[in-house]
Amino acid sequence: MIRYTNVTKIYESAAKQVRAVDDVTMHVEEGQICVFLGPSGCGKTTLLRMTNKLIPKTSGSIEVGGKEIDSLNPIELRRSIGYVIQQVGLFPNMTIEQNVAVVPNLLGWDRVKIKKRYEYLMELVGLNPDEYRKRYPWELSGGQQQRVGVARALAADPPVMLMDEPFGALDPIIRERLQNEFLNIQKNVRKTILFVSHDIDEALKLGDTIAIFREGKLMQYGRKDEILSNPAGEFVEEFIGSERMLRRISLNTVGDLIRSMGGLAAKTGIMPMQRSNTVDVQANLRTALSVVLSTPHGEAYVVDEEQKALGVLRLADFHSFVRTMSPLKSSG
Repeated sequence: MIRYTNVTKIYESAAKQVRAVDDVTMHVEEGQICVFLGPSGCGKTTLLRMTNKLIPKTSGSIEVGGKEIDSLNPIELRRSIGYVIQQVGLFPNMTIEQNVAVVPNLLGWDRVKIKKRYEYLMELVGLNPDEYRKRYPWELSGGQQQRVGVARALAADPPVMLMDEPFGALDPIIRERLQNEFLNIQKNVRKTILFVSHDIDEALKLGDTIAIFREGKLMQYGRKDEILSNPAGEFVEEFIGSERMLRRISLNTVGDLIRSMGGLAAKTGIMPMQRSNTVDVQANLRTALSVVLSTPHGEAYVVDEEQKALGVLRLADFHSFVRTMSPLKSSG
């Protein structure tokens, strides 16, 4: 769906040349979320903005949907690609409905189609269409504005979305909620998404694949588990951090563990109703482990979506599951 071949961006001044993006080659499959990850100034945002020609490339090839972007009109290209940034970028003099309808209006959609699309998208991002229709961006919280920004990017149903640290300015609680909402939306729309982040945990939560950059160079690209189990070099290993195994188990859910075990141990007696010693079957194993470790006996009840107890999860179950995983490799 998106293919980069020897892509380079050089900024020149009288004193020197700076390679912001240095000979990057990679391919993002259709329907995947690929997270561009790395420290500030590593080239990830520059590569993202070259994809929709907001920044011209110096050399190399970028293909979107099988077409080289140099052969496409920049305006038409950008209308076919959703774009969400950290600052949201809603037009302050337009209502929320008008903001969402910007690209459909430019494409000449009729009013009925635009109205239906607005209502569908606002419900998709968890906002009441009628409640927000005539409101202005300054009347919304940061989290609400970010949701509207996502709705606007999806308005013309683009096959590709570019997201530049869209949740970076939000507080941790709102950020986690929007990350969860974003994943739920992606289950329905299945877009090809390039997502810029500097947070390894956000990348592991949201991405199907991760591309790690340093000083313009692509240091490693692959699926999450591949990068965690076999980092390509000292920089990637240090960037991922010392908690590689904990981060690796976070890629799996309690349900995955149960399936690997063939079921959970039963527990006699009535399940206590305190939420502190229960864990959802869809929770990731890192979250589940923290619950188990916080309980007096090192065990927690697993519940389904209807809060029905499925059995008891013990610390020993994690040890058994970890042993089934391929061993972590050291780059040294």
